[in-house]
Amino acid sequence: MSFIEVKNVTKTFNGTKILKNLDMSIDEGKVLGILGRSGSGKSVLINMLRGMKDYRPDEGQIIYTIALCQNCLRVEPPSATGKICKCGGKFELEKVDFWNSDRKLFAAIKRRISIMLQRTFALYEDDTVIDNVLKSITGHKEEDSMYMAIDVIEMAQMAHRITHIARDLSGGEKQRVVLARQIAKEPMIFLADEPTGTLDPKTAELIHQALLSGVKNKGTTMIITSHWPEVMKKLSDHVVWLEKGEILVEGDPETVVQEFMSQVPLPEKKDVFKTGGPIIEMENVKKHYYSIERGVVKAVDGIDLTVNANEIFGIVGLSGAGKTTFSRILYGLTDPSAGKIEVKLGETWIDMTQKGPVGRGRVIPYIGILHQEYSLYPHRDVLGNLTEAISLELPAEFAKIKAIYVLKAVGFDENYANNLLTKYPDELSGGERHRVALAQVLIKEPNIVILDEPTGTMDPITRVQVTDSIRRARDELNQTFLIISHDMDFVLDVCDRAALMRGGKILKIGDPKEIVEDLTPKEKEKMLTEE
Repeated sequence: MSFIEVKNVTKTFNGTKILKNLDMSIDEGKVLGILGRSGSGKSVLINMLRGMKDYRPDEGQIIYTIALCQNCLRVEPPSATGKICKCGGKFELEKVDFWNSDRKLFAAIKRRISIMLQRTFALYEDDTVIDNVLKSITGHKEEDSMYMAIDVIEMAQMAHRITHIARDLSGGEKQRVVLARQIAKEPMIFLADEPTGTLDPKTAELIHQALLSGVKNKGTTMIITSHWPEVMKKLSDHVVWLEKGEILVEGDPETVVQEFMSQVPLPEKKDVFKTGGPIIEMENVKKHYYSIERGVVKAVDGIDLTVNANEIFGIVGLSGAGKTTFSRILYGLTDPSAGKIEVKLGETWIDMTQKGPVGRGRVIPYIGILHQEYSLYPHRDVLGNLTEAISLELPAEFAKIKAIYVLKAVGFDENYANNLLTKYPDELSGGERHRVALAQVLIKEPNIVILDEPTGTMDPITRVQVTDSIRRARDELNQTFLIISHDMDFVLDVCDRAALMRGGKILKIGDPKEIVEDLTPKEKEKMLTEE
């Protein structure tokens, strides 16, 4: 008997069908992997299964076969049928049309489903790691709750941060605490939407191990979406490949992943590009923080770096290495504690540590930055996000032409780009929002572009398209790119040079192949054991 059934489900947003007569099922204790490109409908389906607002199917049903205690409305998986509830009632088997069920039953089922969304760090920022997890545990004695919290924190490999305040954690660390919180809820169903899409390989592997030990190996039913083939192979029992809201292929993980990856094009061959002279100079740049809990935190610790005009330069490192702080310093969002930073504008070198219109204020309009935690304006459509929202005042027709041009540059085809212009951010998939945010940076034609994890939520096909678009932008617009990434394949494909960063320091600068060779296997082993 299926635990979850998706029957002829159709979902439309603003006239566009996102899911089309979808049929699938999953048995209790199994892991269903959903593979697909950005915009294929993966996230819509995950939110629909969770009962999130605005995701009610237009047609079709989500059927949950559950064990229900009528006395207290406690919900368990169907295997609990016939067992006695804590309240003394008996669990009875029941099929529930989720979206058309009684409001109380709908809420009872939702409470038993945990969800982990991409780029969402739902934490109490001022609380410690242990307190964040404890707030997810209900129905247990205080002492038992404490032991449970410690167990799931260890499972997420965050025991070394147990007393740290959430706001002081890196993005990868926050994601692991989010995972610990969701596991601590003891769900009957665990939904994971691209849980490792923006993380470096080491942190992603920690998340995967925690999902294995804390969810799959405990027999919890799980549905996970990802564009990482390794995730599908390692975690899934059965894989569905979604394409434009329909199931294209389904079957065992190895077969479906192999067929999906056969559709990924190779990036255009990278030719040697002759760069100009220096455009960014950094000498002994430092950024030290003081935390009551952690003492002095050396986020950036004595960086020397030269980036040349029209170069695509990569900064490689694991989560917490200081890469994002480094990018914020260069852009002027964070003041350095010490050091020299100069950017060349025309024939003039500008001191980026000097505030005001004659200092960095003169350069910032010519620098574009895509933060790892990017955001779009929710009440403006895509065209508005690419024009008025960023003070790009253009005649209406020209604005549309320019918007379509830049959307094509980040991997959308022309027809799709046309349809995209009138959509709002909440109607886009995570990968589509990411690409629109990248387009928002490129449309202002900056001299220097800083991209912090630009491929985090992108499927392999889109990643190749973005690789090619960055090269074209450099070649055609004479732009300089500083790319901060843990995606080794992306760095190899797109960057002219790269630097390895760890513990706030740059350890090595060279050809991307040299950096990757240093990581594999010797340097990577060292990073995994020392970080």
